[in-house]
Amino acid sequence: MKKQLLILPCLLLSTLGFSQKKSELIAQIDELKTEISTVQQELASTKRKISSSEAKAETLANENVALRDANQTLLQNLSSFSELSKKNSQNVNTTLAALGRKEKQLSNMTSMIASNDSVAIVLLSKIKQSMGSDAKANFVEGEIVISNSLNTLFGADNASEITEEGKAWLEKVSKVIKTNPTQKIEVEGLNITGEFGATFDQATTISKELVETFEVSSERVNISVKDGNFKEGINIKLQPDYKSFYDSVKQNAKNK
Repeated sequence: MKKQLLILPCLLLSTLGFSQKKSELIAQIDELKTEISTVQQELASTKRKISSSEAKAETLANENVALRDANQTLLQNLSSFSELSKKNSQNVNTTLAALGRKEKQLSNMTSMIASNDSVAIVLLSKIKQSMGSDAKANFVEGEIVISNSLNTLFGADNASEITEEGKAWLEKVSKVIKTNPTQKIEVEGLNITGEFGATFDQATTISKELVETFEVSSERVNISVKDGNFKEGINIKLQPDYKSFYDSVKQNAKNK
């Protein structure tokens, strides 16, 4: 009986101790569940942050690729622009050099023309001195034109025989022609009636007189007839040797 009484308190104490440990275990389990829930929440948050960071990293990587491609394209464009600029600069320099040569050629031609005009003006002054103040001589478009009327040269508009006064005038003209051997000569007949045949005969007569009587080279003399536009008569033109002039211009252009 006494043994049974002693066992009973032990059982009670054991039961009380087990109950207390169970409560503690349940409390610990609840605490652990709370901690696990917190950790899970933090883990989910961390995963979201990692996912967001990965997305940003991917975006940045794509942007980096795009920027790298853009930089490569820009470098290629800059290289192409530099090459084009170099070519354009070379083209400009080539063009400027060509323009310089053309300007020099033009300057040389202008100088040649100016020189010819200066010689002609000096010659005109000498002609007026040698033929007298009444000489009808002018400088027209680079040529010296010595004029006389049909009445003076032939005695009438439709005559074809040269008068003594006409011969004396032609003698003076022939002296001018001979002292200027580089000038070409053109005998020009002016007509106001349209009867160019008669005018041509008169111009031919003047030319023959210069060649046969006053010994002017026939190779230097040309004949022409035109409408005088209310003027008639004979013009004797002293012209530059245009062929030699143009040959000189061409040669000058080739040398440049």
